[in-house]
Amino acid sequence: MSHDQQCTHAPEPSAASVQLNHTVVHASDRHLSAEFIATILGLEVGAPFGPFLPVDLGNGVTLDYYEKRDEPIQSQHYAFLVPEAQFPTMIARLEAVGVTYCADPSHTEPGRTNNLFGGQGAYFADPDGHNMEIMTRPYVRP
Repeated sequence: MSHDQQCTHAPEPSAASVQLNHTVVHASDRHLSAEFIATILGLEVGAPFGPFLPVDLGNGVTLDYYEKRDEPIQSQHYAFLVPEAQFPTMIARLEAVGVTYCADPSHTEPGRTNNLFGGQGAYFADPDGHNMEIMTRPYVRP
């Protein structure tokens, strides 16, 4: 029996409906990192899925935290579009856990937020140094 005969496949999405489903986030401690971002964003950590610990962003996309203990974690950038009304609460959560937020991605403007594209935004590091961003308006691209 061929692979196609053994497996049932869902219909292929059209090019117009391509969406991000999940992304793997490397962490030295998947529980610590998943709990951190879930706390800041007001979300919950899901049940382990194999070696992954998911944080469901509520839009069908999960951050799947994967523990890498034997090699350094390379910093990545993750940007989250958040509701305007929840932005101050997220900033307060960062302050409550003692995490410095900045107005810029290089983290040279600590304790400040930005107002790019008519919204609010801030950058902060997670426990492994990933450059996280919360913003209330998407970037306007040409």
